[in-house]
Parts: sequence; structure tokens; C-alpha cells
Amino acid sequence: MSHLTQEQLNNLQQKLMDRKVELERRMVYNDQHGLGESERDMTGELSHIDNHPGDLASEMFEREKDLALQDRVDQELQRVIFSLEAIHHGRYGVCLTCGQPIPYERLEVLPDTQYCVKDTPRERVSRDRPVEEEVLAPAFGKSSMDEHEYAAFDGEDAWQIVESWGNSNSPALAEGNEIDSYNEMDIENGDDQGGFVEVYENFVATNIDGSEVFIVRSPQYVDYLNRGEGSYLLDPHGDPDDDNESFS
Repeated sequence: MSHLTQEQLNNLQQKLMDRKVELERRMVYNDQHGLGESERDMTGELSHIDNHPGDLASEMFEREKDLALQDRVDQELQRVIFSLEAIHHGRYGVCLTCGQPIPYERLEVLPDTQYCVKDTPRERVSRDRPVEEEVLAPAFGKSSMDEHEYAAFDGEDAWQIVESWGNSNSPALAEGNEIDSYNEMDIENGDDQGGFVEVYENFVATNIDGSEVFIVRSPQYVDYLNRGEGSYLLDPHGDPDDDNESFS
């Protein structure tokens, strides 16, 4: 500490003591940033099992923020305590890395610093990505092929199947003004052929060797006939005199 005068040292020590009192007071005043209170008490919910994850987004953000603030205050308090102990043992004002004296001008601004400017640890944000991304294909969520001539099962088809079982949207939030039922919330609402090029591929089938053709009387088949696009030749029970027989 030979590079610091007694007056400078007393000034820095007083700053550190004032900061220590302020940090301890802040921790008491903030009640550990609310971390002493359980999430049940914060939200008034006995259980979160029946809640949609989106309903807890605000609470999760606040808890993560409290943890970050608490950690920041705790780290600064530890640096202040370390600096006060260094003053007591005559080691204050020396860089922990290179052992060179830290200029008084720097200590006056950052009295709890333990490094000179050159050796101050730099925070590094990692930009490394998992090596698996080099070989894995894109997830279904990134594989919609509607913009291309692509009729096979893609990511949008997968999402439509999952969404048909329900999601967090409601008819009140739907883009269409005429939607008043959860059953009408599907993407494209049945317009997509699910990987088939022609409509009749939804209900025309063959046996294992392709020698016989069968008609599967599915909802798509009934809708096909009711729209007047079907032919009696497609239906073994159809009327040869009525090419546009309606079935229901």
C-alpha cells in the first residue's frame, strides 16, 4: 500500500464501509428480493399443475429477475468485505493477477476493485452451438413446404394434427370473425389434403398387390360426392343414372 497515502486510504476505507452499510440495508429492505416468499404465497395458487405455462410467465420472469438482483448485490457485498479485509491486512490496492499497484484514481471510482485495468476479467458471452446442429435436420416447426411443390407430410401437417387436440387460443382470439367454436380453430380448417395431391387419394385404396381397388367411405369421400365431384363408378352402391348422387 506504499503508493497510497494515509489520507487516501482513509477515504477509500470510508467509501467501502458506507457501501457495505448500503448493501446490507438494501438486502434487508428488499427482504432478499422476495426470495424468502414461496411461489404459492406470491400467486395465491395452491397448485400450478392445472395452469397453462403461459399463465406463469410473469411470475417466472419476476422470480428470475429477483435471483439476478440478489446475486448481483451479494457479489458486490463480497467484494466490499474482501477489500475491507485487505485494508486490515495491508494488501489493499494491489492487483490480484499481476501484483502491480492499482492507481488511486481507479480505486476512487471503484474502491472494491481487485484488478488493474489490463487484468480486469472480461465477461464473455458464449456463441458456441451444440455440435448436433451440424448433422440434425431442421425441426418440424421450420419445415413448412407450402411455398414449394411439395405434397408429402411436412412440419405444418404435424402441427395441424397436434393443434386439432387443442391449444391455448380461443375463438375470441381467432383471426376469423365467424369462428365461434373450438372445433373450427384448426389451421386452414381442413383445406389441406394432408400430403395427398388429389382429393380422391384420401379415400381410394388398393389391396397389397394393387389388383383390386377399394373405396373407403370416409368423411372426405362423402364430402367429395356431396360437392358434385364424385361419380357412381367410385361407389359400389351408387346409382348409375345419377353421377352426382348425394351421400351423408
